[in-house]
Amino acid sequence: WSFTKTQFFDRMMYESTNIPPEGNWNYEYITQNLIQAERVKNILFSGRTPYQSVMIVDGENYGRSLLLDGKTQSTEADEFIYHEALVQPAMLAHSNPRTIFIAGGGEGATAREILMHRSVTKAVMVDIDAEVVKLCKKYLPNHHGGAFDDPRLDLHYGDAFRYLAKIDDRFDVIIIDVPDPLEAGPAYSLFTKEFYTLAKSKLSPQGLLVAQAGPTGPTLNEQCFTVVSHTINNVFGSTYPYEALVPSFGGTWGFVIGSKGPNPASIDRNVLDEQIKMRIAGTLKFFDGTTNDGLFSIPKYLRNSLDNETRVITCDAPL
Repeated sequence: WSFTKTQFFDRMMYESTNIPPEGNWNYEYITQNLIQAERVKNILFSGRTPYQSVMIVDGENYGRSLLLDGKTQSTEADEFIYHEALVQPAMLAHSNPRTIFIAGGGEGATAREILMHRSVTKAVMVDIDAEVVKLCKKYLPNHHGGAFDDPRLDLHYGDAFRYLAKIDDRFDVIIIDVPDPLEAGPAYSLFTKEFYTLAKSKLSPQGLLVAQAGPTGPTLNEQCFTVVSHTINNVFGSTYPYEALVPSFGGTWGFVIGSKGPNPASIDRNVLDEQIKMRIAGTLKFFDGTTNDGLFSIPKYLRNSLDNETRVITCDAPL
């Protein structure tokens, strides 16, 4: 991807839309053969940390956005879809979530969603990149909504795998909010059977784990989603895959819950709506009982792909 216009893209943009290709454009590769472009008003930060490249921009369509290694992580326009979909199904499936573990979540929006729950007494967040968190605190206030100042948040910097291995704490919900499990990326080990096995051992008796698991479109679901789901199922046995449309990601996005007890897909919509009123301090913009029914009603092609998946991600055989 690049913020530098090329003659080809300028001509293509003008001829297909009659919109003059003025200013800077973010050309993001959804795949090597598919590009999504957004005009950029302002670049607030561009640089590298010891772990990854980072850009924070103001886009004309999606607003304030965080990009890591050239991939959109969240935008002001639709981050609520991603973060509510990631957090709320598992949190509301648990009868009384009090202690939560977050792997990643640098924007602070995952912590924001967790801390809306009145029952939560402690949320441990471990992100490997302190510089990204610092930038998000400064430039993404509408993402974190002040979550970093909540005394219930216990923030640490480092490898979430190593951190979880060395502590004796037990958690009601573990949430994996890290970039896709690319072998060269900093988070690939958090999508392995070894990590899911460790995480399961750190869950309370009725605990749940949820991970973002990549795109679920017809041409992309076997890239990441199906193998992450199969790997989690290999550890938990009871696995609940689901998807939500996140426009800034270029399509539908997948999530997978591994559970030691509760079934998040079976909660009656009216019961769930009452739980939201009783348990959450604040207003959800995306998730409710009706939405929950839709999230877990994944299409036939995706169910078939999941049924046919045989791969398991391990530390010796990363994705």
